[in-house]
Amino acid sequence: MNTILQDSAFFGVTVSLLAYGAGNFLKRRFRLSIFNPLLISIAATMLLLRGGHIDYPTYKAGASILSWLLTPATVCLAIPLYEKMDLLKQNWKALVAGIGAGVITSLICVFTMALIFHLNHTEYVTLLPKSITTAIGIGVSEELGGYVTITVAVIIITGILGNMIAEAVCRILRIHHPIAKGVAIGTASHAIGTVKAMELGKVEGSVSSLSIVVAGLLTVIGASFVQNFI
Repeated sequence: MNTILQDSAFFGVTVSLLAYGAGNFLKRRFRLSIFNPLLISIAATMLLLRGGHIDYPTYKAGASILSWLLTPATVCLAIPLYEKMDLLKQNWKALVAGIGAGVITSLICVFTMALIFHLNHTEYVTLLPKSITTAIGIGVSEELGGYVTITVAVIIITGILGNMIAEAVCRILRIHHPIAKGVAIGTASHAIGTVKAMELGKVEGSVSSLSIVVAGLLTVIGASFVQNFI
């Protein structure tokens, strides 16, 4: 099976797109947060590779095409940011305070969990970049000496959870202001969460896009200070 699949340069990307399409169909059909397209696509791809005894390098050979598209896709987040630039300038104090509070809360939560679960230094720094975008998180984890692969997995899980529960959390906590929603979602769940913010509205999406960048920079600075706490 592997030999046949290795001959196809598009096996990985085809599997990924079909799995994501299935997840998107389920989300539209049932309108439930648990049917997150990214979560469904990850689970379906894992089951296919496991059931078909297909090794990861074989899948990655074709799926790497999607990885090349991540950079331009991320850059596209700047479009709603540019469109709402005046609004962002008018509320810069609230943005800085909100994003700063989110970053500090994230770092404190990781530190607290590390104490509760008796994590060692390497495991601790691995989790510090959990709430920032993968591109920045990988660099932070490498610099601090963490397990990069685990960092990537934690970042993805954080983003998926944020995407799934963001709207419900805002409703429960009665967060109605679009800027407050955007700051919370972008700071806590980076690009994957920003997809949900864009679904909620243009202002939410713009603010969330900005929060990704600022939260990433603040986390780099903050992580360098708290890395030696454990």
